[in-house]
Amino acid sequence: MTDVLRADDISYQGLTDLLAKYQLSIRKIADGAPIPGSFWGDEEAGLIRDSLYIRSDTPVHSILHESCHYICIDDSRRQLLDTNAKSDIAEENAVCYLQIILSDQLSEMGRGRMYADMDSWGYSFRLGSSQAWFESDADDAFEWLLHHQIIDKHSRPTFLLRSL
Repeated sequence: MTDVLRADDISYQGLTDLLAKYQLSIRKIADGAPIPGSFWGDEEAGLIRDSLYIRSDTPVHSILHESCHYICIDDSRRQLLDTNAKSDIAEENAVCYLQIILSDQLSEMGRGRMYADMDSWGYSFRLGSSQAWFESDADDAFEWLLHHQIIDKHSRPTFLLRSL
């Protein structure tokens, strides 16, 4: 098992409070049980409409990644969401960018840990690391999020969902 920050390593209340800003609720699943709505299976977070499914062993990077899919899809897709957000490349890049930004909202995580966990887990970026991508090659993701008013011009979350 890769050494990444897991759901049980962070404040459940802090995570709940953060995701509630996006009208997303957490559903904890019993250890060892299959996670509903999980695209990748195993311990990866799952999404069904406005519910995020996790276990104690779910990686925080997965929790934030799937949460960011919910934030970044439009209203019509959000209402039908079940397991697969059906994102295109631009939206997927925005999701990765946003999960890094939102990691700063969790005191146990932060960007440094998010970069390390994303790299350890096998996220793939052409510059070789998530940090290099975020700092030097993610202008398109920044612009996408800014255009949809999900972040402001200083890369701070607006806590708004994409509407169109």
